[in-house]
Amino acid sequence: MLLLGIILFGMLVGAAAQLIVGRSGRRGVDWGLALVAGLVGSFVGGLVVSLVSGDGLALRPSGIIGSLAGAVLVTLGWQWWRGRKHAARR
Repeated sequence: MLLLGIILFGMLVGAAAQLIVGRSGRRGVDWGLALVAGLVGSFVGGLVVSLVSGDGLALRPSGIIGSLAGAVLVTLGWQWWRGRKHAARR
């Protein structure tokens, strides 16, 4: 049950990151990207911010903010990589 909660939290954070960043003309949420960005961003961003702020591994607002910031960075990186790949084809 905990694993399902982590996956759901990651998808929600990833979807929020896509809404913050914007989807460059596309509509809706790319749920595959939301899952990856949310899980990776939550792990890296949430862990780093929680440990830097001294909260440890407990679920605190600093970890949630860090998760969102990490997911935004992963989403921006993905959009940059995808744009670079499409520009090379032209």
